[in-house]
Amino acid sequence: MVYCTSFDSRVGLIYVASTDKGVCKVSVPKETKKDFLKWLHDNFTDNEVRENKSRNKEAIDQLNRYFSGKLARFTCSVDLMGTPFQMRVWKELTKISYGTTISYKQLAKRLGTSRGYQAIGRANANNPVPIIIPCHRVIGTDGSLVGYAAGVKTKEFLLKLEGALMI
Repeated sequence: MVYCTSFDSRVGLIYVASTDKGVCKVSVPKETKKDFLKWLHDNFTDNEVRENKSRNKEAIDQLNRYFSGKLARFTCSVDLMGTPFQMRVWKELTKISYGTTISYKQLAKRLGTSRGYQAIGRANANNPVPIIIPCHRVIGTDGSLVGYAAGVKTKEFLLKLEGALMI
């Protein structure tokens, strides 16, 4: 079963879905309800999807505390679905500390991969639980805010919130 709901946050309406194992999808603004439901449909059968806010209470609480500057590290469980390469990238993203950034080049080096920045960028773009798995902390080699599925403005907001960006 997958339990989904939505809530209003400082960055706008966020959709959240979780299984009994943990949070499996977070859709931040720029992703529509239609995008969220398509992801659910692509990964679960319709009879497995249930509206249930209480099953997502912990994730919603942690996201709200994060947006209020009162949470630096998420502790809610996640239930990730992706390719082995994506899983490696996402696991490495969790090692980027709150308030810091690394470049796509540095991330590739950490992963010891020759697959290139584009492959890493695609893995980031397909991160099903952005913010909880902090793909927003990856920036261009020149320090530019590139490659964030929720948009550069949201990435900028998140990095400023964490104190990683002083613009």
